[in-house]
Amino acid sequence: MTNSSSSATGTIRRTSPRDPGSVGPTSTYSSLMRTVRDSGLLRRRRGFYYAVFAGLALALGGLITGFVLLGDSWYQLLIAAGLGLVLTQIAFVTHEASHRQIFTSGVANDRLGRILAAGVVGISYHWWMHKHSRHHAKPNQKGADPDIAPDTITFMPEDAAKSTGAMALITRKQGYLFFPLLTLEGINLHLRSIITLFDRGRVEGRFLELGLITARLSLYIAVVFWALPLGMAFAFLGVQLAVFGVYMGASFAPNHKGMPILPADTDLDFLTRQVMTSRNLRGGWWSTAMFGGLNYQIEHHLFPNMPRPALRHAAQIVREHSRTLGIPYTEAGIFESYRIVIRYLNEVGLAARDPFDCPMVNRFRRT
Repeated sequence: MTNSSSSATGTIRRTSPRDPGSVGPTSTYSSLMRTVRDSGLLRRRRGFYYAVFAGLALALGGLITGFVLLGDSWYQLLIAAGLGLVLTQIAFVTHEASHRQIFTSGVANDRLGRILAAGVVGISYHWWMHKHSRHHAKPNQKGADPDIAPDTITFMPEDAAKSTGAMALITRKQGYLFFPLLTLEGINLHLRSIITLFDRGRVEGRFLELGLITARLSLYIAVVFWALPLGMAFAFLGVQLAVFGVYMGASFAPNHKGMPILPADTDLDFLTRQVMTSRNLRGGWWSTAMFGGLNYQIEHHLFPNMPRPALRHAAQIVREHSRTLGIPYTEAGIFESYRIVIRYLNEVGLAARDPFDCPMVNRFRRT
C-alpha cells in the first residue's frame, strides 16, 4: 500500500518504510532484471525511433520552410521558439543513443549520437557522455555526481555557505531565479562543449566534433544574419537559445533535484541508490513525449538501455517491486515537481552569506 506525505509543495507518493525482515534489494535486482527482460521490455524498438526521426525531420523542415517564407518579419521569433523546442527533442534522441536505446550496435548508437549532438544540436557528444555517465553511476552523491557540483546554481548548503559577493545574492534567491537563469543555459551548453574539446587529455572524436560544431554554428549564424536585419537576427538567436535552455533545464531538473543527497562515503546497493534518488513525473503518454522518456527517471536509471516506449510498462513492475522491498518510490505531477525544486533551491540558498554583512560588525554582535 502506498503512503502519501504532504508538504508545502504538494503530495508525493512514496512506498512504506522498509520491512527489516524482507529480502535485500541486492539479491532481488537480478530477479527484477529477469522479469523485465522476459517481458520483452529491453528489445530494440527501431520502428518507433524511425517514426520519431521522421517526425523531427518534418518539423525541422517545416521550420526551415517557414523561415524562408516569412523573410523580414518579427513572426520569425515564433520560428526561433519552435527551433528551440525541436532541437531539445533531438537532444532527447541523442541522449537515448548514448544509452544504446536505439540500435543494438554500440558503434551505430555512438555514430548517430555524435552526428545529432555535434552536427545538429551543436553540443559535444564526448562531453555529454563523460558527464552523464558519472551522474548515472552515483546520482546525487557528494563528490561523485557532477550534476550537483556547485555552479551558478548550488545544490548543497555547504557550497551555498561559500558564496560571496554577487554570487551570494543569486544563491540566496536561486529558487526563484532558476527558470530565468535557464534562459542562459543554451549558451552555457555550447560554450562548455567547445571548451571541453580543447582539453589536454584524451577526447574521443575531438576533431570530428570540432568540425561538426564549427560547421553547424558557423552556417546557422551566417544564414540568420544574412536573411534577417541585424536586430532581428540577434533577437532570433536570443529566443532560440533561451527556449532551448529553458526546455533542456526544465526536462532534467525535476528528475533528482530535491531528492535525497547521499554522503560521499555512502555504500548503497544499485537498486536502492537509483530508486531513492530519482523522481518520476506523472502525466501519461504526453508527458513521455514532452520529456523524451525522462519522466520515467527511476526506470531509466535502473535500465539505461531500455527504449522509451517500454518505460511505462517497466514502471508498473518497478513500482510493485519497490513497494515489496519498502524502497521509497517517488512520483509527482509536473508542476508539483517544479514547486519542489524551487523550494529546495531556496532552502539551500538560505545558507549563502549576506554579501552586505560586515564580518567585523558581526563579530561584535556576537559578543
